[in-house]
Amino acid sequence: MTGTEAPSSFRLAYVPGVTPAKWVRIWQERLPEIPLDLVQVPAAEATGVLRRGEADAGFLRLPVDGTDLCAIPLYTETTVVVAPKDHLVAAVDEVSAADLADEVVFHPLDDTLDWEHPPGRPAIERPATTEDAIELVAAGVGLLVVPQSLARLYHRRDLTYRPLLDAPQSRVALSWPEEATTDLVEDFIGIVRGRTVNSSRGRRSADRAAAPAEPKREPKKKRPETGGARRKPAAAKGARGGSGTAGSGRRGKPRRRS
Repeated sequence: MTGTEAPSSFRLAYVPGVTPAKWVRIWQERLPEIPLDLVQVPAAEATGVLRRGEADAGFLRLPVDGTDLCAIPLYTETTVVVAPKDHLVAAVDEVSAADLADEVVFHPLDDTLDWEHPPGRPAIERPATTEDAIELVAAGVGLLVVPQSLARLYHRRDLTYRPLLDAPQSRVALSWPEEATTDLVEDFIGIVRGRTVNSSRGRRSADRAAAPAEPKREPKKKRPETGGARRKPAAAKGARGGSGTAGSGRRGKPRRRS
């Protein structure tokens, strides 16, 4: 996009569990003439969507592979165990990984947690998605460990969740291709970072692009001096003053002839 082209919209990708509503609202207040299009993508496909240019920026889960994508970490989520309401997990305030040693714990293919050794006993077959795993938990087949936002997203009345100690946590970040850092991307970064509308990078891109260049101001002419005492002209070189220097105005003493 060149500086003279008017952008038609700003495309913002986000993975399940992330709620970009507050940032979208600020965008609509500051740049109402530029629509913001939300694109929900699976967590595993988020970086590919950005690299292919199918979104200008996106909220995804760290880590981000490669060096071509920039990322600003925003917050870290609590990890929870999802279980049926009549399960023993529901009777405690928090759970440790050791408490799940005898439980079947699902590890879906789209899992967003970076496990070195997943807790519990593995299921015979890994569910394809987190949503599929939720259905299996509701059927009483096993438990599921996910970031808290996903437990809320797939909430059911017959399920509950509790914080899991000593478990990896999911970090959410704003990411975009480094080579595609446009003015609109900078504007959205400013919104996410809490910059005000008057800050250097929080201004409206449309205003910056459309604003005409300010004409150069001509230097002010010096006004002639008025009033006050006038300056006396310096005495001309060679004028009567003895040695020929200006300033005294006195006549030199005549020399006596010997």
